[in-house]
Amino acid sequence: MPARLGQPTPVRWLIRLLLASYFRGIDRFNPDRVPRAGPVLVVANHPGSLTDAFLIGAAVGRPVNFVATVSLFRSRPVAWVLGRCGVIPINRKQDDATKMASVAATFDRCFAVLEAGGAVGIFPEGVSYDDAQLKEIKSGAARLALALEARHGGALALRIVPVGLTYSAKERFRSRVLVNFGEPIRAADFLGGYDANPRPAVRALSAEIEQRIRALILDIPTLEHERIVAAVKRLYLERLRAANLIVTQPMPEDAETLVLLQAVARALRHFETNEPVRLAAFVRELDRYEGWLGRLGLSDRAVGSLARRGGRAKRAGAAAVLLLAAPVATFGWLHHLLPSWLVGRAVERFTPADKRKSQTATAAMLAGLIVLGIVYPAYVALAYVWLGAWPALAYAMALPLSGLAGHYFLGALRSYGGRLRTAGVLLQGPIARRTLLTLRARLIATIEEFRADYARVLVPGLDDVI
Repeated sequence: MPARLGQPTPVRWLIRLLLASYFRGIDRFNPDRVPRAGPVLVVANHPGSLTDAFLIGAAVGRPVNFVATVSLFRSRPVAWVLGRCGVIPINRKQDDATKMASVAATFDRCFAVLEAGGAVGIFPEGVSYDDAQLKEIKSGAARLALALEARHGGALALRIVPVGLTYSAKERFRSRVLVNFGEPIRAADFLGGYDANPRPAVRALSAEIEQRIRALILDIPTLEHERIVAAVKRLYLERLRAANLIVTQPMPEDAETLVLLQAVARALRHFETNEPVRLAAFVRELDRYEGWLGRLGLSDRAVGSLARRGGRAKRAGAAAVLLLAAPVATFGWLHHLLPSWLVGRAVERFTPADKRKSQTATAAMLAGLIVLGIVYPAYVALAYVWLGAWPALAYAMALPLSGLAGHYFLGALRSYGGRLRTAGVLLQGPIARRTLLTLRARLIATIEEFRADYARVLVPGLDDVI
């Protein structure tokens, strides 16, 4: 049996190291909902290619054998890594329509793992994607679960655990991700009438899986809805976090944000249905505000900093911190110019343009492992030749930390520069400053009104109020 993510193997720790190096934060919410023993089928949305499997496997305290497209196994090095992780290949119709009979062999391998009390992971959408919208849930996971449970007369006690993956910006280095586990589904509960006619049972279980996954992510039906929710997040999230009535128990910050934005999406659908004229007026105002930002080349974050008191003192403090951190950050930035460029070229070369966002994290982690595995030893070897053993050891220890320092320094420098530029632009254009601050304040006041009206609509269900 191949080594798997849930086992204490070098592969598992390497994957955890890669995830920790790429993501600034990984919130795992309710991972204890995955049974520690017995057969488990993990089903999840699939926005991030192989990274999705890495995240779930690292979060679950037991081995998980993921099912993945056979196309990933065409490269021998990748096939070796996937085999060490217990990944089971499956031939989809889009992979090779002439070899669909091999799907039965994939099911047999999954059956063997589950009958032995193991865990299998499936992404029922069948594809990874760049946007945030859940795609059509295929019936494969439901068919597998019901066929296996029926084989054992409903006594196998197979549990299906839904998982929702939410990335803050999956294509961006040092972004955040939430791995959100739902309550398990008993496969045997959907066996009624399966022997006589499997299709209704499969449809019912597939629908339940889809509903459970949707509840664990920010599922937004259209790109326009996504834009409006993103705008509310930028303008109003901190106020929403401070005065909401939904989150009544401690939870990770990313999980709390997800719950709040789910409520925003529900409110948006309510007003779109019941007060479309009012919502359209808000969108026009939002368009005007974002139009001004675009013309001036400014961000809402920078404009918002001007609207808060103490902006000058904060900018002065930020300038002092940047000045003190500059030597270490510059050292790290210079030493990571070459590896960063090589990783960037690898991402461009090995990820298709239409799936670049979904595959960037995986490509960057794997390319970074190879590039840094070559460049770091070369740097240290040169330091050893020129400076000796102890300076080379200190240099080797400083490389990764200084690299992160350089990355955060550049981000802080861009943010600080953006705020200075915003202040300069708006000081030179008092009309633009007054217009932007007025529009922003008006948008926030309108969101407040929407929030209050939506709360009154939902009373007495105050636990749903945003």
